[in-house]
Amino acid sequence: MAETAEDARAAEFEEHRSRLFSLAYRMLGSAVEAEDAVQDAYLRWRAADRAAVRVPAAWLTRVCANLCLNRLTSARAVRESYVGPWLPEPVLTGGLPVGAHPALDPLETAEQRDTVSLALLTLMERLTPAERAVFVLREAFAYPHAEIAGILDITEGGSRQLHRRARDRVAEERRRFDPSRDHWRAVVERFLDAARGGDIDRLKSLLAEDATAWSDGGGRVTAARRPVSGADRVARLLAGFLRHAGPEHAITIEEVNGFPAVVAAVDGRPVAVLVLEVGGGRVLSVRTVVNPDKLAPIAGQFAARG
Repeated sequence: MAETAEDARAAEFEEHRSRLFSLAYRMLGSAVEAEDAVQDAYLRWRAADRAAVRVPAAWLTRVCANLCLNRLTSARAVRESYVGPWLPEPVLTGGLPVGAHPALDPLETAEQRDTVSLALLTLMERLTPAERAVFVLREAFAYPHAEIAGILDITEGGSRQLHRRARDRVAEERRRFDPSRDHWRAVVERFLDAARGGDIDRLKSLLAEDATAWSDGGGRVTAARRPVSGADRVARLLAGFLRHAGPEHAITIEEVNGFPAVVAAVDGRPVAVLVLEVGGGRVLSVRTVVNPDKLAPIAGQFAARG
């Protein structure tokens, strides 16, 4: 059967889908919303005058970025009324079969992994939508300010100002982390072993004195509605959480958002994801996502992996 113009257009869009998802996910912190934004970009691509699209990659980036800007503006009101701490949706970034989706661009450097880490995505929630858009385009995709200005319909000077402001705001609370995944995984393994064994003293030794734990249940499942701070309190909270996991829970270490993390699954479906931030050989923070809505994307990835 001969390929139609519509088929050709769809195939051309698929060449850009992964990059568009990577952009949308970093801007929105939600895999579900990122998928929706990419689908909306496809609908606009399908309806566009093809002759007017000189560079598909640039056109699609502009459309997708601006769709995300609109979503960020409306998402702020929703997140302000969220029950308990709001955390980004975790996604697997390793051990996936070729073609599995959603996916992120290869995270080959420490900088690439950092731009998709839950720690940074959480910090970016403090930025304005425009600041976040410029920050992502510049930090994650290395767009020059002249191109960012064209994508977001601002001046080049405005892009530089937004980027500088965003970097300053993020740097205020950004902590130094360990870029080595092997070292990171070793700390996570020791942490998991101590937590599952209920060894509070050993667990405390692995935590920074000012370690903080956040739990995102979204009001759907039981979770702490306020951050828990201090090595002793965090150790007891997490030891209790993991020690009481039943035999039906398969607990593994997976690459989540670029770094080793703890995933608890029942019948192959994740029910909890604990993302640890490691720095100086200790755990600086733990972000636990148990809201089943937010675990739907990673559950789909688990299913695709088989």
